Amino acid sequence: MRIAPSAATIRRVLNAACPGGLADLLGHDPAGAETLAVDGKSARGSRHGEIPAAHLLAAVTGVGRVVTQLRVPSKTNEITCFDALLAPYELADVTVTADALHCQREHARFLVEEKKAHYAFTVKRNQKNLHRQLTGLPWEKASAKFYDRATGHGRLETRVVQALTISDLDIDFPHAAQVAKIVRHRTQRKTGKRSRETVYVVTDLTSLEASPQRLAKIVRSQWVIENRLHFVRDTTFAEDASKVHSGHGPDNMATLRSFAINTLRAAGHTNIAAGLREMSYDSFRRPLDLIGLA
Repeated sequence: MRIAPSAATIRRVLNAACPGGLADLLGHDPAGAETLAVDGKSARGSRHGEIPAAHLLAAVTGVGRVVTQLRVPSKTNEITCFDALLAPYELADVTVTADALHCQREHARFLVEEKKAHYAFTVKRNQKNLHRQLTGLPWEKASAKFYDRATGHGRLETRVVQALTISDLDIDFPHAAQVAKIVRHRTQRKTGKRSRETVYVVTDLTSLEASPQRLAKIVRSQWVIENRLHFVRDTTFAEDASKVHSGHGPDNMATLRSFAINTLRAAGHTNIAAGLREMSYDSFRRPLDLIGLA
């Protein structure tokens, strides 16, 4: 007969356990994945007095499996933690995506030279010279194009992707082989309001390795970490409402939420909230069955 530990014991273990080790132990192996998205999120409820909220940098595969996470020290930012987050993993031929904050030359060199991986980084005005170079390219001459239309979130979106090889272009970014321009036209179904957004991307993938169609898919995979991890942890697990703040509690609780998401998805659950309800019908036995500890 199993006896559940007391709340005090659980709290003590969560506060003391090594967060990096727990995240690596419970994460999904990214070897062989097509893409890996990197992004950060703050656990807002962990803010306490003068102590800022825990900011967690995570990596998620293109199919929504959480690989690991790392707490960003309060006196630094995500950029300094990028290499440490991915260093333990075999990433050969995996394409790592990240938002404009991580469009850093050091990150590109680390991925290609040390990890034998690929990168596809969004370029915005934080990289002023590179952004200016990309906006000034002869996009009207791009022969490689892809058009896509999708509906969702109450809107109709049309995407136009153009790609140029870098062989004849003066682009200063390590190992860059292609650049892409993605123009998104959005129409809100209810209001009819229209908007347009232009995004630039730099990648070491050649035109033979990534057509404009594949580049569009790779760029969209960055949204997986927002839609299938951060959004789920907020809405289904109410992460931002959690007041856990002491020790390693915020980090380890986030890791356990991610582990629950991974485990439910591996068991075939496409709706995490519904999966949790099913587990709650027999809250002591079913979760143990699910992870093979019955």
